[in-house]
Amino acid sequence: MNFQIYNTLTGNKEDFTPLQAGKIGMYVCGVTVYDYCHVGHARAGVVFDTIFRYLKHIGYDVTYVRNFTDIDDKIINRANEQGVAWDEITRKFIDAFYEDMDRLNMERPNLEPKATECIPEMIDMISTLEKQGKAYSVDGDVYYSVSSFADYGCLSKRKREDLLAGARVEVDDRKRDPLDFALWKKSKPGEPSWESPWGPGRPGWHIECSAMGQKFLGKVFDIHGGGKDLVFPHHENEIAQSCGATGSAPVRYWVHNGFVNINKEKMSKSLGNFFTIRDILDKYHPEVLRWFLLSSHYRNPIDFSDSNLEEAERVMVRFYEFLDDSEKVLAGFVPEPVSSENGISKVREKFREAMNDDFNTAIVQAILNEELRRLNQVRDQATKTKKKQRGPLLQELFDGLALMKEMAHILGVLIDSPSAFLESIKQKKIRELDLDTDKIETLIQERTQARSAKAWADADRFRDELTEMGVLIEDTPEGTIWKIR
Repeated sequence: MNFQIYNTLTGNKEDFTPLQAGKIGMYVCGVTVYDYCHVGHARAGVVFDTIFRYLKHIGYDVTYVRNFTDIDDKIINRANEQGVAWDEITRKFIDAFYEDMDRLNMERPNLEPKATECIPEMIDMISTLEKQGKAYSVDGDVYYSVSSFADYGCLSKRKREDLLAGARVEVDDRKRDPLDFALWKKSKPGEPSWESPWGPGRPGWHIECSAMGQKFLGKVFDIHGGGKDLVFPHHENEIAQSCGATGSAPVRYWVHNGFVNINKEKMSKSLGNFFTIRDILDKYHPEVLRWFLLSSHYRNPIDFSDSNLEEAERVMVRFYEFLDDSEKVLAGFVPEPVSSENGISKVREKFREAMNDDFNTAIVQAILNEELRRLNQVRDQATKTKKKQRGPLLQELFDGLALMKEMAHILGVLIDSPSAFLESIKQKKIRELDLDTDKIETLIQERTQARSAKAWADADRFRDELTEMGVLIEDTPEGTIWKIR
């Protein structure tokens, strides 16, 4: 099923047509593994995980490649600061990356190559560029000659004169042009190195993705993704290198997610508003973070704040309370072997339309909220209807609930069990309010005893005391349960 995707290269939404019918090659720039991942990494991860899920959902055979940059100045500097080997740093933070992304319900890409596993391919590409006069070596370093690529700036829409005026270029008198960038770096004493035609050294950052994309997906592939901060210079340089080495544009559709702002300011360590994924998941359920990160169209900036996360949490609580209640209502119900649809085909069509319009997850969330309101009414109506007449309503609830989960699972939410999710939120509120759970249980027990003795005034007094503590109680056939207001 065709859909439209925004292409950064053209600046337009375009009908998506893969190179090979039924198959998609997608490469997404991964992290440089020298520190814990932050909320910006979470957004990129969630966005492309959702795209991956949806493409598979509509029947494509997707080869999803996401790399690790495991050799870089930042890694070497961090290793020197801590007095450990560089690969000890990378192992530690690759493990940490998986821990964080697994908690966020990320599906693993098909391939996750490390840069250091693809050095021969990088050397081959650099050698090709040098032979074609598009790269030159100086004292063991190799630079790409930007002037050899007439379309430089095509992705970022920047003119050469603007780049020279505003670019943060590394001052190096050995470069023929200030915009030329390193393909191969001569290793300093004590630094990790690999043998090459130019002597011991290591690859520059930009050549990594060009070489790995070509190795695993071919000279031309369908989708290349990453954050907007990678448009220039990283992806701009990838295009120049790949075009220079192969003579063809490497990617058909360039996809970039927007920035994360912290309380309406750009996230920055210097501003002290920098949060790791671990910081956030210490306070919020992973599905709350996923819901929030998908609440704005992926190309737009999103404002990260406690108030926005609290709102996302309230939304997710409503969904999980509905799931919990619906499972009880549907207990023992035997659905028809074939879905009755009950109008849900229109809901599925709206879902497809939203996702086919450049993966508009914000609209999908609106559709899910609309379905939540409708199905709550269906459930309530079913509970008020005589048991012998409930069948059609229960079938409608069952079918609607199945579609809700189908749509939500594309977003990576409503995957937890209702009891586990609601209990995690309850424990979070207990910690935040510093509640005495022993006192709560005692008051509930005393209220139960008062009710049994028909001491209604005492029972009401115990309830009022619980209410003042922020505790809501509900009497069920299985006993009294309580939750935080």
